[in-house]
Amino acid sequence: MSAHRPPARTRRLWAAALAALLLGALTACGSGSANDDSDASGSAGQSSGAFPAKVKTKFGDVTVESKPQRVVALGWGDAETALALGVQPVGQSDWLAFGGDGVGPWAKGLYDESPQKIGTLEPEYEKIAALKPDLILDVKSSGDQTRYDTLSKIAPTVGVPEGGDQYKIAWQRQSTMISTALGVPDKGEKLIADTQRKFTAAAEAHPEFKDRTVTVGSRTSAGWGAYVTGTDRVNFVRQLGFRNNPKVDAEAGAGFSVTVSEENLQMLDADLVVMSPIGVDAKKISADPLFKTLPAVEKGHSVVFDDQNISQAFATNSVLSVGYAIEKVVPLFADAVK
Repeated sequence: MSAHRPPARTRRLWAAALAALLLGALTACGSGSANDDSDASGSAGQSSGAFPAKVKTKFGDVTVESKPQRVVALGWGDAETALALGVQPVGQSDWLAFGGDGVGPWAKGLYDESPQKIGTLEPEYEKIAALKPDLILDVKSSGDQTRYDTLSKIAPTVGVPEGGDQYKIAWQRQSTMISTALGVPDKGEKLIADTQRKFTAAAEAHPEFKDRTVTVGSRTSAGWGAYVTGTDRVNFVRQLGFRNNPKVDAEAGAGFSVTVSEENLQMLDADLVVMSPIGVDAKKISADPLFKTLPAVEKGHSVVFDDQNISQAFATNSVLSVGYAIEKVVPLFADAVK
């Protein structure tokens, strides 16, 4: 959660429950553009039609000449997005250590044949090359230039969009970019519209969410943190009507989260406090004496995820997982803000 490169053990923890849950890998320059109008509509300057398909990225335009037959999906939620569009990657990264096919229960059964597992923060390039991909998806990723350069030597690679470094890309833009690259932009637009209707319905059903402040945070073995505007979890709650804790955004730097010391834990206080355990038991949060002194917690206006499926759906924030998260998370929020 700091801007420096974390030790290997901590990186593995984050990659397995990421950041992201902690939302992970921390050096970005995301500007928060993931919340702009182009994201909300799903349009990100992509070409229409099928092939050749052109996708705009931070690294320049990427042209996919013909329908990909062997796709490797490396970005956060990229594989689930491809599956939602009817494409089964031959290789993928399992960011949240789901095991099995490397996807959440909301995507269970969508693979006919299990994909080859690829590393997350440090992908095995030789393993990727051995899969002989004709397209690599690294859309929700760090935006690291060396990573992109190495991948693009293996196959055409759709990397992060402009302003999307450090996983700061909303599921709408991710879906648009991937559906364009796969030659099914119309299907992508429909998926986005169908999912957006779920958010709209939830927000309309809960007007009490509107303009309430919210802190979306986490605790790992290394300490406390909170996510900034422009990241998946904050995008999720904003679509329900909440406003991100301004005290957290005031501390935002290059990464997707800010570190919160125990001495400054009161910074987490808001109308609603939502916390995820990462690599620790949920009781490490809910039973913490300092956490229990937050005014929001004292009033019962807090949610600590103790169900792994719910926590991971909230963290994944793919076009497949958000529907599951809306169904499971919104009632918890509604109970907490009463």
